[in-house]
Amino acid sequence: MKKKDNQTLISFYIITIFPEMFTSISNYGVTGKAIQKKIIKLSLLNPRDFTKHKYKSVDDRPYGGGPGMLMTVQPLYLSIKHAKSLLQDATVIYLSPQGVKLNQSNIFQLIQKKKIIFVCGRYEGIDQRIIDSLIDEEWSIGDYILTGGELAAMVIIDSISRFIPGVIKTKKSLERESFYDNLLDYPNYTRPRKIYNMTVPEILLSGDHDKIRSWRLKKSIEITLEKRPDLLEKKTLQKEEKIILNAYKKNKK
Repeated sequence: MKKKDNQTLISFYIITIFPEMFTSISNYGVTGKAIQKKIIKLSLLNPRDFTKHKYKSVDDRPYGGGPGMLMTVQPLYLSIKHAKSLLQDATVIYLSPQGVKLNQSNIFQLIQKKKIIFVCGRYEGIDQRIIDSLIDEEWSIGDYILTGGELAAMVIIDSISRFIPGVIKTKKSLERESFYDNLLDYPNYTRPRKIYNMTVPEILLSGDHDKIRSWRLKKSIEITLEKRPDLLEKKTLQKEEKIILNAYKKNKK
């Protein structure tokens, strides 16, 4: 997928009562640069601008009682409808702990959508009628509760952005990152060679690129086995990887 000049490859509309939070990704880092280059388009809508409530309120007490407040139907409904009219054929995603859990593999599913509207809930959540009528998918970034969907939306946008052509400079940088092939990253070192009585492994200074590659693969497999063995269960091991893994297990006995 080649990018032409000024061609946006993916568009996001964020529905949030705290649009200011998104300056952290729109003004900084790789996502900020991608927005400046118009590779990514990021737009924001505040449900408070769509409420007919006298004091711009967007929440109310839940029917049946219970703790906390819920986001009400009318401001969310109108803001989602407005976003859909501006970003036609977009997928509407509600950030929710009940949603599909984000991982490296399903990031690619999201990239293919090209147009995404994120609905960021607050308080105890949103009225179920919004979910039933306007939400296409629910996504989660983990099994824990946040105070709102904004941070989850930013995490997903950042994760997606890294795999859009032109955002990260080199393909090799992406391929070496953790989780790309169900392996955690190997240890990395930079200058100086020695500091505070700590040194860099000699093999990395050898200049022998094949030995360095083998050492890094070995360390990557060992770290994955120790910290995230579940990732190895999902991976189809190549011959060299099987030899490294079997040797490591044998030495651990």
